[in-house]
Amino acid sequence: MNENKNNIKAMAVHGVAWTMVEKYSGQIVQFIIQIILARLLTPSEYGLIGVLAIFMAISTVFIDGGFSAALIQCKNRSQRDLSTVFYLNVAIALTIYLILCLSAPWIAQFLKHPILTRIIRIYCLTLVINSLSSTGQTILTINLDFKTTTKISFASGVISGVIGIVMAYCDYGVWALVGQSIAYAAVTTLLTFILVRWVPRHGFSSDSFRRLFSFSSKLFAASLISAVYEKIFGIIIGKMFSTSALGFYDRAISFNQLLNNNISTVLGRVSYPLLSRIQDDDERLIGIYRRYIEISAFLTFPLLMMLCGIAKPLILALLTAKWAPSILLLQVLTFGFLWDGVIVSNLNLIKVKGRSDLVLKLEIIKKLIAFTLCIGSLVVFRSVLALCIAKAIYGFIALILNTIYTKKLLNYGFLRQLRDYRAYLAASVGVLAISLLASELISNSWIALITGIVFSGLFYLTICHCFRLYAYTETIGILQSKLGPIVGKFRKNS
Repeated sequence: MNENKNNIKAMAVHGVAWTMVEKYSGQIVQFIIQIILARLLTPSEYGLIGVLAIFMAISTVFIDGGFSAALIQCKNRSQRDLSTVFYLNVAIALTIYLILCLSAPWIAQFLKHPILTRIIRIYCLTLVINSLSSTGQTILTINLDFKTTTKISFASGVISGVIGIVMAYCDYGVWALVGQSIAYAAVTTLLTFILVRWVPRHGFSSDSFRRLFSFSSKLFAASLISAVYEKIFGIIIGKMFSTSALGFYDRAISFNQLLNNNISTVLGRVSYPLLSRIQDDDERLIGIYRRYIEISAFLTFPLLMMLCGIAKPLILALLTAKWAPSILLLQVLTFGFLWDGVIVSNLNLIKVKGRSDLVLKLEIIKKLIAFTLCIGSLVVFRSVLALCIAKAIYGFIALILNTIYTKKLLNYGFLRQLRDYRAYLAASVGVLAISLLASELISNSWIALITGIVFSGLFYLTICHCFRLYAYTETIGILQSKLGPIVGKFRKNS
C-alpha cells in the first residue's frame, strides 16, 4: 500500500512538473507572440475574431460531447471505445463545419460585418483539423504522458506564432489571426499522429457509444451551458457597442486566462486522470485532493492579484496606449477569475466520483444566476464595465455553490477548503497592495511594471518561507530535486 501511495505521489509530482513546463514554456512564447500581434493589429481586428468565439466554443463542445472525460474516467476502456470516439468526433466536426459554411452569410449579415463570411469558412477549418487529434490527446492524458504533450504544444505555438507575426507584419490584418489558428491546429494534429502513433483499429461501435454516453451526456450538457455563458457576451458586446469595445474586453479576458487557466488546466489535467485511479478510496482521494487545492491557491492567488496591481503599466508598456480602455476591465475581471482554480478542482472531484449528474445540476443553477446578473447589468447600465463587475460577483457565488456537493460527497465543504488556502489568500492581498502602490507612485510604465513584479513577488515568497506553507515547501523540494543534478553537473564541468 505504501509503495502504491508513493507511486501515486510520484506520478502527481511528475505530471504537475511536466504540465507546468508545457503550459508555461508554451505560454511564455504565446505571450510574446500576442504582445507583438497586439502592437501590429487593432482592437477592431481582434474583435472580429472575438464575435466568432461563441460559435467556436459551442462547436467544440458538440465535437467532444464529453467523451474525452468519459474515456479518462472509465476504468475498462478498450481500443473499440477509442475508435468509436475518434469517428464520432470527426463526423460531428465535418457536420458542424458544413453548417457554419452554409450559414456564414447570415451570420455576417446579423453581425453587420460582410468579411465574416470568408473568415468563418476558413477559420472554422480548425474544428475539423482539431477533431483528428483529439483522441490522441486524450490518450496522452490517460497515460499521464505530459512530456509528449509539452513537445507538441511548444512546437505548435512557435510555428503558428511566427506565421501569425509574419502575416500581421505584411498587413494581412485579421487574417493573421486566422492563419495563426489554422497553423496551430495543423501542427498539433501532425505532431500528435507522429508522436502518439495511434490510429483507429476498429469501426464505430454502438455498444461503446451507449456505455460512454451514459456518463458523457451530462458533462456535454454542462459544458454547453458553460461555453454559452463564457462566449455569448462577445456577440452581445459586438452588437450593443462595437468590435473595438469587444477587442478591449477580449484582451482583458485573455490576460486573466493566460495566468489562471494555465494553472487550472495543469492541475485539472493531472488530477482528473490520476484521482480517477483511486476514485473508490475516499480517504486517499481527499488527502491528495487537498494538496491540489493548496497548490492551486499557492500559484493562482498571488499571480492574479499581481496582475490586478500591475494592469496599468502592463498594458501601457507592452500594448501601448491604444489598449488603455482594457485596464480597468482587466482589474475587475481578476476578482472573478481568482476562484477558478478552486472551482475547477471541485468539479473534477465530483466527476471523479462519477457524479456527472451533479455537475450538470450545478451548471444549470450557477448559469441561471450568472445570466441574471450579467444580462441585468447590461440592460440597466449599458456598460461593459458593469458586465465585468457582474462576472466578478458571480465568480465568488460559483465557488460557494460548488462546495455544497463536495461536502455532501466527501465532507469537504467551503469552510474546510478555506482553512486549507486562507494563508495564501491573505499573503496575496499584500501582493495586490504592493503592486498597486508601485503602479500608482511610479510614472514610468516599465519601471513601475518591474518594481511591482519584483517587490510583490519577494513579499509573497518571504511570507510563504517564514510560515513554511505546504505548497511552497513542496515546490521548493521539486525544484531542488529537478535542478540539483543539473547544477551539480555544471559545477563539475566548470
